[in-house]
Amino acid sequence: MTPIELRPNQGTGAGAFRPVPRTGVIFVTEEALARGYRSGHPEWSNLGQGQPETGDLPGAPPRLDRVEVDPRDHEYAPIAGLPELRAAVADFYNRTYRRGMKSQYSAENVSISGGGRAALTRVAAALGQIHLGHFLPDYTAYEELLDIFRAFLPTPILLDAERGFAFDAQDLRREILGRGLSGVLLSNPCNPTGRVVWGDELAAWVATARDVDCALLIDEFYSHYIWAPGAPPMESAARYVADVDRDPVVVIDGLTKNWRYPGWRVSWTLGPKRVIEALASAGSFLDGGGSRPLQRAAIPLLEPATVEAEVKAIRDAFLPKRDLMVERARALGFAVAEPPQGSFYVFADLSALPEPLNDCMTFFGAALAHQVICVPGVFFDVNPGQRRGRHHARFRHHVRLSFGPPMEEVERGLERLGRVVAAGRR
Repeated sequence: MTPIELRPNQGTGAGAFRPVPRTGVIFVTEEALARGYRSGHPEWSNLGQGQPETGDLPGAPPRLDRVEVDPRDHEYAPIAGLPELRAAVADFYNRTYRRGMKSQYSAENVSISGGGRAALTRVAAALGQIHLGHFLPDYTAYEELLDIFRAFLPTPILLDAERGFAFDAQDLRREILGRGLSGVLLSNPCNPTGRVVWGDELAAWVATARDVDCALLIDEFYSHYIWAPGAPPMESAARYVADVDRDPVVVIDGLTKNWRYPGWRVSWTLGPKRVIEALASAGSFLDGGGSRPLQRAAIPLLEPATVEAEVKAIRDAFLPKRDLMVERARALGFAVAEPPQGSFYVFADLSALPEPLNDCMTFFGAALAHQVICVPGVFFDVNPGQRRGRHHARFRHHVRLSFGPPMEEVERGLERLGRVVAAGRR
């Protein structure tokens, strides 16, 4: 078995332009496309996908299949988003997480963007000259995001696989004070590990950020996919903010995962008004604002009954897929310390597999030969500017397996991964 190589991008032919690396999902999809894959292909299983299944789920609200266009929608939307949607987002957080609390979010605490990456890019562009902590492993797209804006210095925080990638508020305080961090970026639930910070622990994180005046930049795109025993079905740091305009907590979310409308590219950022003003200024030169018709169409999706039904349907459909994937992965010899507490990923350790299958790039290539896509763990070793040598790459014995596809596709992919492992043991 020959490992797939992480080939450098080819030059553009114009000396003024630098090659831009591909994120993990883009890389693995392009490798699969070169071998005949296409979306919906009945012979392939995409266990590498970063989106949930988007079709009808039992008990879920009907999928929207048309968008009405108001004549005003032919105009640009405001950079910060339609006032009606901004107010609806604020109401959603107040109603879901802040009932009875004196400090409440308003439309002025919300910025609307054309997708999660656009929201994150606005945040990155608005940061000052600070040390920004980020975790290893974490979302693959953070790597270029943290590299392209040179005003701040990205500072990695390594999570220990032997501790199940756990990290508590005391650890957070020690890292902030010890490294002189003014901001920390993280996904919660974590992509790829599925680790969730929730309840009293998340409250302690918010209190720590408040106490040491360190911005928490929290990507909550999987916050309706929470499986931790005893945890609420939806969780947000917004629940634990004392003062919405003073606490240094910025939440990023959208329709992509939690409402299962990734193609709409509608996201939002929630935070203090002064932060939202800065994000609008950044958006004015970065992206110009999101789609006006889709912003208007998004407003009814935030109604309480709609959200409640969607969250329950997600749990009923995705929790059995998680349990199946963990059971089958362990049976194949993958190490999964504990089932993921959130998200729709299993970050599987290949160390116990026979060589060379215990290397993630070799395993990825072998899986492609059986028409299965996964994401090698090296892509989650967020390494802005390639300051750490790849020969010391962490997570080279891990792969991320997604149970985002429908159950039939997940089952097909796991069955074929069984063939990969069986062939490697002969």
